[in-house]
Amino acid sequence: MTTTTAPTAPSATTAGARFGWTALTAIVPMVWGTTYIVTTHLLPEGHPLFAALMRSLPAGLIALLVSRRLPRGSWWWKSLVLGTLNMGAFFPLLFVAAQHLPGGVAATLGASQPIVVAFLAVAILHERLSAWRVWWGAAGMLGVAMVVLRPDAGFDAIGILAGLAGAASMGTGVVLTKKWGRPEGVSAIGLAGWQLTAAGLVLLIPALAIDGVPAGIDGPALLGYAWLGLIGALATYTIWFSGIRRLPVTATALLGLLSPLVAAVLGVVLAGETLTPLQLAGFVLALAAMLAGQLAPGRKGIVS
Repeated sequence: MTTTTAPTAPSATTAGARFGWTALTAIVPMVWGTTYIVTTHLLPEGHPLFAALMRSLPAGLIALLVSRRLPRGSWWWKSLVLGTLNMGAFFPLLFVAAQHLPGGVAATLGASQPIVVAFLAVAILHERLSAWRVWWGAAGMLGVAMVVLRPDAGFDAIGILAGLAGAASMGTGVVLTKKWGRPEGVSAIGLAGWQLTAAGLVLLIPALAIDGVPAGIDGPALLGYAWLGLIGALATYTIWFSGIRRLPVTATALLGLLSPLVAAVLGVVLAGETLTPLQLAGFVLALAAMLAGQLAPGRKGIVS
């Protein structure tokens, strides 16, 4: 019989510790914000499944070697479910959306995830619906749209479906991660390793059968795969799962607004783009929504 540790109760965590975990967890979506520019500038085009495979399986195997723990009991199927939702389905859907839509449209669809999480928390975790965080989630999505959408943005049905499905997939994975916690004695890197390996195994046959191995993988591509796998998956998911365990799940999801904002900043710094006054206003709105989403009305500090 597998013993699972319950998620840490918010009341047992000091405000200072919550702030620290919020700040640390916020690094994760900031790193994820580099995915678009790494994908478009370093990786071979037209291989979304292979890119997702390279992001998950090598990192998962490394995590298994480090943690030296395999799932037991129900955690075999739980790891498969979580790995598929958080990575195995989410990664390729993210790459498909990025290939079929302008980056701004894909980022805006992804920014709907906090709203998805808020409603799933009611259905799965039996939490009360936080209208405060739903409204700030909508405000954050609007802010992201103001930053990243362009007047000439194209809309592709496949890309839109992929973007929405990706937000729903990871949103469900986040809530189930909160619900199931992690087994006693298993580290965050161990849990990340189980999920990343499961995702890689789910992706292995489709990636090789549909995409195949890209021809002429060069040095920059190897660097891109290494960044997305070791930093953008192994390191970030280890932190992410630790943060989900200690922080309110909807508030944690709102930190994801940082991802498209970082992508926009990288566009300015690396691609020579400029931000208009409307984009700057959207940037401020999205940041305000993210910060306000860490609070609950009528109480001070970061609360559940």
